[in-house]
Amino acid sequence: MAELPDETVTEATRLTKLAREAVDPDEAAAYREHRADLLAEHGFTARVREDDATATLVLHPDDWVEDGTIRPERVADTGRAVEVQVAGPESPDDWDTVEEHNRAVARRVRANQGAIHGANADAFADFMGNHYAKPVEDATPEERAEFLAEYFVRNAWPSEDQKEAIERSLEHVQRVGKTIRR
Repeated sequence: MAELPDETVTEATRLTKLAREAVDPDEAAAYREHRADLLAEHGFTARVREDDATATLVLHPDDWVEDGTIRPERVADTGRAVEVQVAGPESPDDWDTVEEHNRAVARRVRANQGAIHGANADAFADFMGNHYAKPVEDATPEERAEFLAEYFVRNAWPSEDQKEAIERSLEHVQRVGKTIRR
């Protein structure tokens, strides 16, 4: 059973999110320092585990760590740790909602713009759902660039017509995505 009071977990989560959103590096560091002080009162420390689509705040006893590394032989009860997702879809149900939304966008693009744009919209929906678990219209310029440079050419097996139409297809996806309610 975790030893941290719920209020401490809630505050550590809030401080982590503020640090992640801070533009000023000094402000972000101040939030992380405040979180460290708060957790130290209970003999805990924090780290953020990140993957492609999520970030998870991991709160665990400080005595598990030596020189910045968790020592498995010191972990007797993993139930003492607390994990809180701080970025990405909040639950598998949310992922399903995102996937359903992205598929609806792709279907509408296909219905309104034809098979070529529809196939491109399907490929972009696959990419955004599987790699970022985000609605297609929320893609950042960097995510779109990654899709175009990496995913589209290697995973979509696009025809020449699809390659020629992809930029316009993404414009259709963006426009349609904003009109479909999530």
